[in-house]
Amino acid sequence: MSDQGSSKSDNNPSFSELLRDVKPLRKDHSNKIEVNAPKPAPMPKETQKDHKRVLKESLEISVEYEDLQPGDSLSFCRPGIQNNIYRKLKKGQFNTDAELDLHGMTVAQAQDALAHFIHTSRIANDRCVRIIHGKGYGSSNRGPRLKPMVNQWLQKRNEILAFCSARPADGGTGAVYVLLKSLS
Repeated sequence: MSDQGSSKSDNNPSFSELLRDVKPLRKDHSNKIEVNAPKPAPMPKETQKDHKRVLKESLEISVEYEDLQPGDSLSFCRPGIQNNIYRKLKKGQFNTDAELDLHGMTVAQAQDALAHFIHTSRIANDRCVRIIHGKGYGSSNRGPRLKPMVNQWLQKRNEILAFCSARPADGGTGAVYVLLKSLS
């Protein structure tokens, strides 16, 4: 048995034998390894706060739109749009190429849906679309929520030439016809 034990130790060196060529580190820290990995970009915390604040403000109704009531008509026309074009829009004389219904959506969902709808409608070369925002009857005594927001959002988008409340047969004051700027 002693022969087997000695042959085992010959095949498997001891821990101290494995470390015999290892040299201890010097204590003067001259053997530090410097990693030249790029530093992460600084986090623009104030810019992020500004973006969050702007997003929050964009979802709130400003004072000038708070008095919008369910039966109030919406109307907007950019300078330079011919009067006869705007009159045709108000009379519902344009064919509506696409429609978006915002009923049941939160303000945030409606904003995303509207932005996506306008984008895809322009790509499809739609000229006149209808957006159903509702009259706000389900908003209790607060008044309509989506109607004033749609009014704000559409006015801020440069690709919107004009919009106005729809004819009663197409939703009346619960919907708008929107005239889009063409891509070309």
